[in-house]
Amino acid sequence: MAADVAFGDLSPMRLICLLNHCQHFPGFVYDKARLYPDRGCIEIDVRPRVGSKPVCSGCHQPGVAYDQLSLRRFEFIPVWGLAVLLLYRMRRVDCRVCGVRVEELPWAIGTHQLTKAYMMFLAHWARKLSWQETAVSFHTAWDKVCQAVEYVVQWGLEHRDLGPIRAIGVDEIQYAKGHKYLTLVYQIEQDCTRLLWIGKDRTIESFEQFFTLIGKPLSEGIEFVCSDMWKPYLRVIRERCPNALNILDRFHIVAKMNDAFDDVRAAEARRLAQEGYEPVLHKARWCVLKRKSNLTRTQRFRLRDLLHYNLQTVRAYLLKEPPRCSEWVVTTVPCLIQAPRPFGHVSLFG
Repeated sequence: MAADVAFGDLSPMRLICLLNHCQHFPGFVYDKARLYPDRGCIEIDVRPRVGSKPVCSGCHQPGVAYDQLSLRRFEFIPVWGLAVLLLYRMRRVDCRVCGVRVEELPWAIGTHQLTKAYMMFLAHWARKLSWQETAVSFHTAWDKVCQAVEYVVQWGLEHRDLGPIRAIGVDEIQYAKGHKYLTLVYQIEQDCTRLLWIGKDRTIESFEQFFTLIGKPLSEGIEFVCSDMWKPYLRVIRERCPNALNILDRFHIVAKMNDAFDDVRAAEARRLAQEGYEPVLHKARWCVLKRKSNLTRTQRFRLRDLLHYNLQTVRAYLLKEPPRCSEWVVTTVPCLIQAPRPFGHVSLFG
């Protein structure tokens, strides 16, 4: 059963008055509002103002009304947990330039059932919640939240100003099972941090699309690029950003250092075993690869004893971990300099 929406006898507080205050569209009138408690919605009739001309959706110019289409429902921002629907019969325009076209509406775009205000509302909450949680919270569908986010992102891409770019960051993210990646490029400056571009795959061709998008002047103006050690990224950065300093990810640098250090340890362990020396490096891999704070009590004692040997592995460890083992360097290096060399003549820093 329908009921007129009114709050007592205070006409300024009617829902239509609130809509006119918050969402006023010249050339259109909010006619009537009806509450349907059993369906949990409010329907609001919208009609064109007398004497107003419809606007062509092609050239955006006013024209002569040709006819009217069937009634359409547009979802508006919910009020007090009730769905709000705008009901309107769209007109067709007899445009001199475009011919007969459907009119352009200020509150909606294309064939979307959601109003622009509702899409902005859903996209705002989709940044704070997951898309599914946003859909459940506002009694809508996941697909409609997706449409809202797509609309806002597209609007932002069309109206954004790239401006000068001084520093960017490049990384990849896995979006599905298997080796399926997206390349992400961020602007990482003190006064501007934003996502600039997303490309499929992490290949040379995909990354070059970003620099093609921003153009050569902006590419040559980039001063700093943060990236990992993925070779396609390094190659494109070297070719497209000739004036930029490439700052490598610390995680990958440490990983490469650990790999090289482990190769030194393994090679020296094999050499000591072949020459018949005491296997001091046997089962010592994690003693020298792990952080000092992560070592077990047994590993701490093992590492302390190992650092008294004049080995290539020990010297590589001291060079790899200078900030973390400064106290060991002070106590161990003098011993290495003065100690006899049981494993042949090896220079401390050679």
